[in-house]
Amino acid sequence: MPNPFCAAFLLAVEAQRVIELRLVRIAWGGAEAQAEMVSMVGEKIVAAMEAANTLLAGGTHCQVVARYRELVAANARRLSA
Repeated sequence: MPNPFCAAFLLAVEAQRVIELRLVRIAWGGAEAQAEMVSMVGEKIVAAMEAANTLLAGGTHCQVVARYRELVAANARRLSA
């Protein structure tokens, strides 16, 4: 994407949808809510480590944002099913 601001803005909008879907799942409670909370924390740790590795290897912030958008899209698909 040519404009890094645009990609970051889209990431923010897409992440809000995933947050909404996760909050609904957690609000329903039960085993699914517990599993979602555990996976959410694990995913964030892995994503942060992946972003750090990308930057340390000479990657750009655009690559990090693009990867985060992929992860957010995967979560949106999973939570919408």
